[in-house]
Amino acid sequence: MYNNIFQREELLIGKENLAKLQQKTVAVFGLGGVGSYALEGLARAGIEKFILIDFDTIDETNINRQIIATTKTIGKYKVDVAKDRITEINPKVKVETYKEFIGKDKEINLNQLKLFEKLKDVDYIVDAIDTVSAKIQLIEFANKNNIKIISALGTGNKLNPTKLRVTDIYSTTVCPLAKVIRKELRKRNITKLQVVYSEEEPIKHNEQNTTIGSISYVPSVAGLFISYIVITEMLK
Repeated sequence: MYNNIFQREELLIGKENLAKLQQKTVAVFGLGGVGSYALEGLARAGIEKFILIDFDTIDETNINRQIIATTKTIGKYKVDVAKDRITEINPKVKVETYKEFIGKDKEINLNQLKLFEKLKDVDYIVDAIDTVSAKIQLIEFANKNNIKIISALGTGNKLNPTKLRVTDIYSTTVCPLAKVIRKELRKRNITKLQVVYSEEEPIKHNEQNTTIGSISYVPSVAGLFISYIVITEMLK
C-alpha cells in the first residue's frame, strides 16, 4: 500500500537518490508561513524523519498564509497539526515534536539543551523562526557542530515572490533583519550562512499599526525554495 507516492519523483532523481532522501532527518524550527511550506515540500519529496519545533498554536490570522492553518485547526498546536498532516501524506514518516520557545532566554536553557543535543544527529536544520535571539542561538549551534542550516529572513510586508533570493547572508541587500543577523554573526566569527530573503522594499502601511502584513504566496514560495535547497544539497 502507498507504494507509488514518489513514483513521479523517482523518474526525476532515480531510485537510489530517493532512497537516500528517505534516510535523512530534517529539523524544522518554526511552522509559520515559511516553515509550514518548507515542511510540506520536504515531506512530499520523500524525507521520512523530522524534528518539528514550535511553541505556538494556530490563530485565525494564520489562515491566509500557513498551509497547516484552516478553520478546523484553530487553537491547536502547530507541531501537532503539522505532524498529522505529513503523516497523512506519507504514513512512513517518523516525527518528533517539541513545543519549545527557542530564544526566550539569552542563554540556552535545560530544555533547549536537551533538544539541541538531539539536533547533532540531523542532516539539515531549517530555521524559520521570527526572533533574532532564537536565530542566533540556532545558527551558532549549527556552526559549532558542523550541521547544515538554511535561514529564512523576513517575508512580511512583501508582495512580490519573484524578488526572493537564495544567497549567503553577507551578500544580502535591503533586508533589515539580514543586517542585524550579519552584525551578530560577525561578533561570533561565523563567516557564512545560506539564507532565503527578499530584495523587495517592504510595503509601508498604517504607521499606527505595528502588525506585519503578509500574503499567501510570498512566505509559501520562500518555504518551497528552502525545501528545494535542502533536497538538492542532501543529494550531492
